[in-house]
Amino acid sequence: MGQHRILVPMDFTPVSDIALEHAFVVGKAFNSEILLLHIIANKKEMPEARERMSALLELHSATYPHTLQTAIRIGSIFEDIDDVAVEQDATLVIMGTHGLKGMQFLTGGRALRIVTNSSTPFIITQERTIKENGYDDIVVPLDLHQDTKQKLSIAAEMAQYFEGRVHIISPAESDEFLKNQLLRNIEYAKEYFTEKGIDYTVKISQHSSSAFVKDVIRFAASIEADLISIMNLHEKSLMGILGHSYEQQIITNEAQIPVLVINPIATRVIRGSVFSR
Repeated sequence: MGQHRILVPMDFTPVSDIALEHAFVVGKAFNSEILLLHIIANKKEMPEARERMSALLELHSATYPHTLQTAIRIGSIFEDIDDVAVEQDATLVIMGTHGLKGMQFLTGGRALRIVTNSSTPFIITQERTIKENGYDDIVVPLDLHQDTKQKLSIAAEMAQYFEGRVHIISPAESDEFLKNQLLRNIEYAKEYFTEKGIDYTVKISQHSSSAFVKDVIRFAASIEADLISIMNLHEKSLMGILGHSYEQQIITNEAQIPVLVINPIATRVIRGSVFSR
């Protein structure tokens, strides 16, 4: 049985420091090793990178109770994060992004390029810090996506570790067939969370399709949610027609709520746990 491991890409900006704060809180709950990754463009940058990573390790290793390690890699942030995650057998990546406003490190659209082809779940954070008790209120937009169970299992694990609540929100659907399919998904989710002893709420949005994205963000902000859990949709669902704008709008939400992005491709599920290996 492998150790739970969180990969945190660092670029020494305040936003990546906040991603690291999230990693510490999640890591304490999951007894995780944390690997700090810094990617540089060429070997000339290596001496300075080593110095800065060494200082970072010194700063935090005394306060973080589990293993904290660093890695420096020459390459491209777009191509190498998932490679390192797979090589290191990371179970989760926590990465900072600057929403739509900042140009440093990663904006939402560029972050999405990294996440899209990843087989490892990602938590994308902005400038909002994490509460000491972690993710208490988790919003799960529930659509017609066929990988519902996979998404629910990750949200359920987070809720169990942090003794939190899950808030299901679904789009309004006038088409009778699609509406019935959605209701079946909601019933499945309710049974699933009940079985696991997790508190949940259910809300049907007033809108379908594109307006649903805004409803999800508004709802999450109104309940002061700590995390939104979405699937990286590709073309496999009703939402697929919205393409990346759906995910990008959620990732760059103005309330700066962190977003857990799960890919329906090859995510490692062992021992009945998405995060366990």
